[in-house]
Amino acid sequence: MTTGGLIALSPLIVIAAATVGVMLLIALDRDHKRTAVLTLASLVVALLALPIAASATTRQVTPLLVVDDYALFYIGLTLAATFAVAALSYSYLENLAGQPEEYYLLLLSATLGACVLIASNHFVSFFLGLEILSVSLYALIGYVRTRQACIEAALKYLILGAASAAALLFGMALIYAELGTMDYAQIAAARPPPGSGDAALLLVGWGLMLVGIGFKLALVPFHLWAPDVYQGAPAPVTAFVSTVSKGAMFALLVRFFAPMNIHAYPSLVVVIAAIAVASMLVGNFSALLQTSVKRLLAFSSIAHLGYLLVAFLASGALAVAAVPFYLVAYFAATLGAFGVVGVRSGPDGDADDLQAYRGLSRRHPWLAAAFTAMLLSLLGIPLTGGFVAKFYVGLAAVQSAVWIPVFVMFLSGALGLFYYMRIVVIMYMRAPADRPITPAASLASRPSGAVLAILTLLVMWLGVFPALFIEIIQTWIAR
Repeated sequence: MTTGGLIALSPLIVIAAATVGVMLLIALDRDHKRTAVLTLASLVVALLALPIAASATTRQVTPLLVVDDYALFYIGLTLAATFAVAALSYSYLENLAGQPEEYYLLLLSATLGACVLIASNHFVSFFLGLEILSVSLYALIGYVRTRQACIEAALKYLILGAASAAALLFGMALIYAELGTMDYAQIAAARPPPGSGDAALLLVGWGLMLVGIGFKLALVPFHLWAPDVYQGAPAPVTAFVSTVSKGAMFALLVRFFAPMNIHAYPSLVVVIAAIAVASMLVGNFSALLQTSVKRLLAFSSIAHLGYLLVAFLASGALAVAAVPFYLVAYFAATLGAFGVVGVRSGPDGDADDLQAYRGLSRRHPWLAAAFTAMLLSLLGIPLTGGFVAKFYVGLAAVQSAVWIPVFVMFLSGALGLFYYMRIVVIMYMRAPADRPITPAASLASRPSGAVLAILTLLVMWLGVFPALFIEIIQTWIAR
């Protein structure tokens, strides 16, 4: 490998070296604080390596990986989200019995898998990154092995993940058998014309790949694992699954399908549009019935990935900018929401029931304010990042005449006014008599408090001053 290739891969090399370093530290001296500090420092170094990687002259690193501006943007988003998860995890793990150091090892390896997935340009690197990410998530979801719900969630994710991986591999095999290549660019160039018999076999291969990708994104009808896994997994792990795992897979979805001009294959467009519509409807209607905060956020996540598919179906410069902006706004709000759940949780279990948040504004006013900001952003209220993100997605869809999905998007999104605001109303209700008001927790000195404050400011900044970030997106991705 050339020097340019090593420079381009420097963020991934830092994460890989950090994984080995954390493993050695655990073997030599178990210390939760040191392990957490090493993990956070490694993620900062990887983020600082992004400009260095951007200066590399070599972007195609072997036939398997491409480190272009698109990949670097999403790798940076992944690293920043993982930093937030690791910081939120520290206080959460401090409340649990046992030794939590291996948690950070799994978190770093999952991040490495997500970065490989984002930079993949070949089926081999695609599957390698997916498996590194998935195997790490199996262990992370069931990490608190003293909780039956964690073990159950991990088993469900393992079994369904294996089934989806089989469908994904079969789809890859059909595409390779038809085109004789596993390189994304060569697949896009060698695809047969629409309407031919060869295109029919290729559509089956793409359809099977959509099954595997749809599982990772928890899109309908591949979403059945999401509510149980979100509810059973530890709150910081749920935040990671909902953001980093899905963000990496969606970045890969765009890289793989965008060069193929899917609009030339109407049947494929119809399938993706149907999945988007079903995800928005099922996600929003199912969230109405939930009394579990984590299950509610799970169904909300299903709906949000449906919104992202609407942007994916659109075309043009607006669609190119809408997807990354939406992902950043979604990442910030989702990490903040699950961060509040993690802060409220104790050694006996996560603060999952809606009534656990009753009167929160009087006990911990700043925590209630942060949670309110996250929920309003997910709802898409003006002056939040979620509003600008939905506006751009809707505008891109209208310009591309994607009428049915965008109509369903705004119609079903209105349902969020009920289930998001229900949590807000409960937080600002009077606390029950058997739950006395206690002074606000001093979280300013904890990593979780700092992360929640930054995420709250980010959510508001994206809604009030979105122009700067849109310019960054256009510089890094749209060029």
